[in-house]
This record gives sequence, structure tokens and C-alpha cells, in this order.
Amino acid sequence: MRTLWTMRISASSAAFAALFSAVLPAAAAEAPVVVTSIAPIHSLAAGIMQGVGEPHLIVKGGGSPHSYSLRPSDAAALEKAAVVFWVGDELEVFLEGPMKSLAGDTKVLSLAEAPNIELLPFREGGPWAEHDDHGDHGAHGHEDHAHEDHAHSGHGHEEHAEAKHAHDEHAHSEHGHEEHGHEEHGHEEHGHEAHADHAHGHAHDHAHEAKGHEGHAHGENDMHIWLDPHNARAMATAIAEALIEADPDNSGVYRANREILLRRLDQLDKEMTSELASVQDKPFIVFHDAYQYMEQHFGLNAVGSITVSPERQPGAQRLNEIREKIAELGAVCIFAEPQFEPRLVGVVAEGTQAKTGTLDPLGADLEYGPEMYFSLMRGNAEALRNCLSASS
Repeated sequence: MRTLWTMRISASSAAFAALFSAVLPAAAAEAPVVVTSIAPIHSLAAGIMQGVGEPHLIVKGGGSPHSYSLRPSDAAALEKAAVVFWVGDELEVFLEGPMKSLAGDTKVLSLAEAPNIELLPFREGGPWAEHDDHGDHGAHGHEDHAHEDHAHSGHGHEEHAEAKHAHDEHAHSEHGHEEHGHEEHGHEEHGHEAHADHAHGHAHDHAHEAKGHEGHAHGENDMHIWLDPHNARAMATAIAEALIEADPDNSGVYRANREILLRRLDQLDKEMTSELASVQDKPFIVFHDAYQYMEQHFGLNAVGSITVSPERQPGAQRLNEIREKIAELGAVCIFAEPQFEPRLVGVVAEGTQAKTGTLDPLGADLEYGPEMYFSLMRGNAEALRNCLSASS
């Protein structure tokens, strides 16, 4: 059944599609190679590049930027890239090494540092767990790797041979060795990509501990900046400016797309503000503290998180604290995430009156492209409204 909400989305999308086709100049030259780290950034870049080309996306599907293994195809795209867009080294930790080895003429834009971006510090204490990524991953790693190594041991020889072939044929020496890009063929064909990603994240954490946190302190700022439409506007503007500079022959297309995208983001902001107005006071719990930007922008009432790190299993004491907080603050909803263990939410909700729902900061199940960012934001707004309204 089509709701008023979905009909409004369809009408809005159709209107902007018509506007896009009417005003967009023709592309003047072949598009540069553009690489993006995560799907929301890819969507904004794809919107700016529409009619010229498509950017390459690194973290796909249910992958997490907190722990990811670079694939040979990603390493190859980075080597050819004219422009790379990422949030920054406090989010996509796995890209720090490859970024240092890029060609000198590659333009790298950390969107967390773009003009007009609002950065918020992580929330800690009380219902919000400490944001110590290294401790989280390390504590989780030893126990889980022992289990996973046993579970996947049957694929070891075949994966090793395929991995070596992939590494020799595709990966640049620093990209391949440092980011374990050779895992692509072995793990993907057997469906164990998550195991490779997890293992890499664990190894990377120990490397950072040995470095003594040099260069920057992970965890100082909340890097989920795209969940605020105002930040999305700033990101889209910065992406357009970088593409105009890198590819002046297609500057007219980028400028036209930028104006269309900014108007669409303004309209999205208005729609979400209207949809969420009736549930602003409803307290809720999230899986991990990824939604602060959305909460503050739309005046929502999140009261705590189950675990700060998607890779960490909370202990019994932490679960009891969350249950007590649910009762104390009257949290009416607890939200899982598709990328991570949904069982935890059921465990936390057991014995409480809270309902459960799903929020997604990355769009794990959404189709990539210019519409993805809008689908992501609207989907989260709908999930919030449905669960919080049902608890009235």
C-alpha cells in the first residue's frame, strides 16, 4: 500500500528528475576517476557527477568503515584516482595507510574538514559508553578470532592460493600488504568477507596501539557527519568545488548538479522535520552512538547506546545498566542496525516495555547512486516515527 509519505517522496523525486533533465548541460569530457569511501558520500558525489560519470565506492553492503579490508579493485581504483572523498581518519581508519601512498597529484578531500561542517564531540559517561576504539576491538578480538579461525579452517588452503593470485595480479605492494586486499577472492567466494574485515580491523588496532595514537586521537569527534542535512549540504558543496577544480571541462555540469542537489537537500530537511515533529520527546536507545547529528538537527531524544563499538559485544554488567536506564528514563524504543548483531537488541529489550526497530547509518540494503542518500535519511525518519509513534 502506498502511504502519503511514499507518494510524497515519489512526487518530489519525479519533480527533481524532470528539473535535472531540463537544465543539465552536456558533459564535455571523460570523467576523472573519483573514489569514495562510504555509500552516503558516494551518493552525494554521484549526484554531483550525474551526466559525467560514476564514482567508485569502497565500503559496500554491510561493510563497516570501523573495520574493513581493502580489496584489490579498491587499491587499483585508488592508484588511478584523480580525486578521493572520505570522511577522515577518525572514521575510515583502514584508509590511513593507502592515503599516504597515493600519487602526489591525487586530490584527497577529508569531508570532516570541509567548510561549514559542524563537528560534535562524542558523548561519554552514563548511558553513553566510552569511545575507546582500540580497547573495544582488542577486547573483542581475541575471543572471537579463536572461534572464527576454527569455523573457517576448512577453507584455508584454497583461500590462500586464491588470495596469493589476487595479490600478485592486482594489488600495489603497499596497498596489498598493508590493507590485506588479497582477501577479496578467497573470502568473497566463500561468503566470509566479514571474517577478513574483522581480522584486519583487529590487526590494525594493535598497530595503532603500538604507534601510541600518533597523528590524531581516535574518538574525539563523532564522524557520522552525513546524518545532518546541513552537513550534507556542506559536503555536496565541497565535493562540487573539488570536482570543478579537478575537471574544469565539465564544470558546468557539476555546478548545475550542485544547485539541484542543494535544493533537494533543503526539501528533504523540511520533509523530515515535519515527519519527526510529533515524536521529538520520545526517549529511545540506539545500537551504537551513530545518530547524534540526526538527533540534534531534528530535536530527537536519544538517551543511550547499547555499545559504542559495532565490533564489541557488551558484557552482562553493561546490559544490566542499559535495562536499568530503559526503565529509569522510560525509553520506548530500542533500535538495531542491519550491519551488526541484531540479537543484542532483543537481549536488551527482554523484560522491558520497549519496542524495537532498525536504524541504518550507512544504507546497507539500499541501491547505490544519487538517490541513496535520500532513501537512507527518509528510511531512518520513517523507522523512528513508526516505532516511537507506536509507543504513544
